[in-house]
Amino acid sequence: MKLSVVYQPAAPASASPYRVRDNKRGELDWANAFLDSQRLRQLSLRSLRIYAYDLLNFARWFEPQHRRLAEITESTIVEYVRNQLEQDPQPTPQTVNHRLGTVRCCYRFHTGQEIPAGKVHFQRRYTQRSPLGYGRRRPAVAWGLHLKQNRRVIVPLSSAEVAKFWQSFRTYRDLALVGLMLLDGLRSCEVLALQLEDLQLAEGQLRALGKGNKKRVVPLPPEILEVLGHYLRLERPLTNSPALFVSLKGQHRAQAMTSAGLRSLFRHHRVLSQVRQANPHRFRHTFGSDMVRAGMSLPALQQLMGHAQIATTMLYVQLAPQDVWREYARAIENRARLGSSQIS
Repeated sequence: MKLSVVYQPAAPASASPYRVRDNKRGELDWANAFLDSQRLRQLSLRSLRIYAYDLLNFARWFEPQHRRLAEITESTIVEYVRNQLEQDPQPTPQTVNHRLGTVRCCYRFHTGQEIPAGKVHFQRRYTQRSPLGYGRRRPAVAWGLHLKQNRRVIVPLSSAEVAKFWQSFRTYRDLALVGLMLLDGLRSCEVLALQLEDLQLAEGQLRALGKGNKKRVVPLPPEILEVLGHYLRLERPLTNSPALFVSLKGQHRAQAMTSAGLRSLFRHHRVLSQVRQANPHRFRHTFGSDMVRAGMSLPALQQLMGHAQIATTMLYVQLAPQDVWREYARAIENRARLGSSQIS
């Protein structure tokens, strides 16, 4: 039995458009019932797609064993992890942990409880403190196997790389796309989801729809306002599409730009500009790092970037060596000034 994920755009609003099916077009009931429940929770299509492929990976390993989902234990999870780590190429710890989290959520949905221990015991109790490092510790429980993940390191683009990549664009639409990521920190999915009605040009701002369908208002720098104005007046085809960014040519002209189209755009300009590290999220990282270096407060940056947790925003507080030396020199200067004032 060969399993795959099928996308059904005409699915009813109460059902997930992403379905896990076999090659005979039969539904994998336990997986699709869980996906439908997440659709009822109003999860985004992007989240539903990720859940579907997580369950597909598990089902391809689990279904040939002809066992019921309710029979799995943490011993089953250990076998599943071992199988993944033996694959070539090997998935990252982040990918494995995300798959495990999806399987545990699916099991909890069907049984109303956590996956039992079986022959292994990974459950552990610990105390947890606030992400900012202060406040009273509180007890917490870690359920099941969890692979150790390397600490995320934010690597922004240099100003020279940004300039080189920026200069490879020739249309106002593409400049506006990249500018919203670089100067407003928008995610690629947020840029593609923008509607014409989200633009508030007179106020110099726009509404962005972030993760969890949370809306936020972000300011538009003058240079982005100018580029957007040129795009709307000179380039955007006449269309009934409510999407802000549409295709400019080809068979999909005047239709909303897709994530595949955006990926193709970045691939082309990475080759053209020879900036191999340029991608939408790297531009968002560059924006966050630049704002921290410019002195923006973390709560303000959290609001601007649409982070649910300030711990995510704190990842941008990583000083480069030149920043460390600059802060050191400033501290020494202030210390010397303070010492001289005390002596006098």
